[in-house]
Amino acid sequence: MRAALVFGMPMNPVLVELLRATHCESLHRGALAVLDADGAIVMALGDVDRPVFPRSAVKVLQALPLVESDAAERLRLNDDELALACASHNGEPEHVRTAAGMLAKAGVDAAVLECGVHWPRLESASRELAAAGAAPTALHNNCSGKHAGFVCLACSLIGWTDIGLNLPQYMRGYVAADHPVMREVSAALQAATDVDLSRAPQGTDGCSIPTFGIPLRHLGLAFARVATGTGLRPGHARAAKRLREAVARSPFMVAGTDRFDTRVMERLRERVFCKVGAEGVYCAALPERGLGVAIKIDDGNNARAAEVVMAAVIEAFVALDDADSLFMRGLSDVKMKNWNGIEVGSLVASESLRRALVV
Repeated sequence: MRAALVFGMPMNPVLVELLRATHCESLHRGALAVLDADGAIVMALGDVDRPVFPRSAVKVLQALPLVESDAAERLRLNDDELALACASHNGEPEHVRTAAGMLAKAGVDAAVLECGVHWPRLESASRELAAAGAAPTALHNNCSGKHAGFVCLACSLIGWTDIGLNLPQYMRGYVAADHPVMREVSAALQAATDVDLSRAPQGTDGCSIPTFGIPLRHLGLAFARVATGTGLRPGHARAAKRLREAVARSPFMVAGTDRFDTRVMERLRERVFCKVGAEGVYCAALPERGLGVAIKIDDGNNARAAEVVMAAVIEAFVALDDADSLFMRGLSDVKMKNWNGIEVGSLVASESLRRALVV
């Protein structure tokens, strides 16, 4: 019997189900890869060789040059600032102040940022900003920390005697693929994933930098390397360790109030580094196990599907005590309530996913 096809590709398995009462109301299909740093697949479901755009899920890889260079040390970037360089944040006041502080250390302001402007992701932060009669700036963009990191990296690339008045001119167009900053960032991504990006599908991310199509198999490998340092050159290995430590100490900066990444890393700290992307992509490094995780939900759903799968993976591969297990089960088996607070169903990891995770 031939496998069912969707858009000419094999249909991926159901990873998440939305149950209303006990009846399945919706299904979310996807693919999942868990690898070690030698490239061995520990488990895989679905098509893990089809290129996907990881987008914000790989921000830690894009921040490797910032730390490998002397920029982070010379500018004395602290844990909050390094965590923000890996973040897709809510645009809360703490995030905005931290991004502005990174730029101030480089001697510039938000005018150099090329990530674009949008209102804070957190509704209460947007309401507060509007109530104050203020408008959002590039600092409120969820990628402002990553872009502030690019600015700090530029300080090292241009040379410390030439920063100041020359930096804004040097930075102009830094989101372009051929700019020295983006060449460094893309080279780090290529080295970590073992993918020739010159042959990979390429597009433009929401924050205007290049994004590349990379198979889940290679994303899982990259995050296993982030977890262990194995397979990374020494400077990148040290940078990965420093960034994981920073995020574990400042998990609020990597996402914010009520966000999955922040909640999980506040709870589990250095046992998990997880980072949401866009369109249903999620990646994680599990240092204690030396593993990397890469997920893609076919319909692009993050909060309703990718988070549930990531929670189930963490349950399966991370050593948890009873309290931690209860916490994570609340994220992999989410009770759904209506506006009156009545429980009406649940969002759950599928039985096929649960079975596959017993390895």
